[in-house]
Amino acid sequence: MSEEIFDIVDERDEVIGRLPRPRVHREGHKHRAVHVLVFNARGEIFLQKRSMAKDCFPGAWDSSASGHVDGGEDYDACAVRELREELGLEAGTPPVRLFKVAACAETGQEFCWVYRLASEGPFVLQPEEIERGEWFARARVNELIRRQPGDFAGGFVLIWQRLTAQAAGIQ
Repeated sequence: MSEEIFDIVDERDEVIGRLPRPRVHREGHKHRAVHVLVFNARGEIFLQKRSMAKDCFPGAWDSSASGHVDGGEDYDACAVRELREELGLEAGTPPVRLFKVAACAETGQEFCWVYRLASEGPFVLQPEEIERGEWFARARVNELIRRQPGDFAGGFVLIWQRLTAQAAGIQ
C-alpha cells in the first residue's frame, strides 16, 4: 500500500501544499476530512466502532463513515469513496451536505464537511477500519455522550452537538 498523501490547508481551508499522512498528523497541519451520518427510516443513526488498530481514537464510536480527503480529491468525491470503502454503499451522487466544521483540536486539525444519507443497509463493514456497527436512537446517543464522552471520537462529539443544536433551532 502506498503512503497516503494529504493536502495541507491554511485557516481558510485553501490548499497550501501536500505531505504524507504521518507528517500531517505528527506536525499538526490542518487538513481535510468528511463525516457521513447515515440515518434509517426510524430516525436512528448508524455508528461505527473504530478498529483498535486505528491511530486516532481506537475502539471509539464514530460517524457512520468518515475519512481523510486524499491529496487532489474534493470533499464530495471523498464522501462517496468513504461510503463505498467503509460501508460497502455505492452512492451515485454525493450525500446531502449538512454543515462544515472548522479545523480544531477536537477534529485533529481537520476541516470536516458533514453529510447526511438515508439508508437501511445492509452494510459491508471494512474490518481494517471498523470493529462493528450499530443503530442508535438519537436519545441514546445523547445519553451515552453525556455519561461516557470518552467512548466517542472527539470529532463526532462536536459534530453531534452541532447537529443536535441545529435540530433544536439553535445556531
